[in-house]
Amino acid sequence: QVQLEESGGGWVQAGGSLRLACAASESIHNSHCMGWFRQPPGKEREVVAAIENDGSASYADSVKGRFTISKDNANDTLYLQMNGLKPEDTAMYYCAAADPHGGCSISGPPFTLLFYGQEHWGKGTLVTISS
Repeated sequence: QVQLEESGGGWVQAGGSLRLACAASESIHNSHCMGWFRQPPGKEREVVAAIENDGSASYADSVKGRFTISKDNANDTLYLQMNGLKPEDTAMYYCAAADPHGGCSISGPPFTLLFYGQEHWGKGTLVTISS
């Protein structure tokens, strides 16, 4: 089964940049799609970005133009480059992937990422943006 672990979270001032990484235990090209979710303090978890095997990427309106999702199949790693960070970006960020035997549905607006079959999640990495 796929295991994921996020890294790269931390503290940064508004307007700064941060790059999150998600290391997978097996070849991520076998996953139909992967994505990044976040959960701000006291709020519901929301999808931020998604990427499919062909490299197609989708983003929530709140981060479009500022965040970029990408993956390195050779190193089995998913990334989220975050630029122009705002205080409202403060949240626990989670990496998630569809099981190789499953799939997903990406639609929007509003941006929606739904996994079919087994889902794989990391434990999260905290991102704090100060004004």
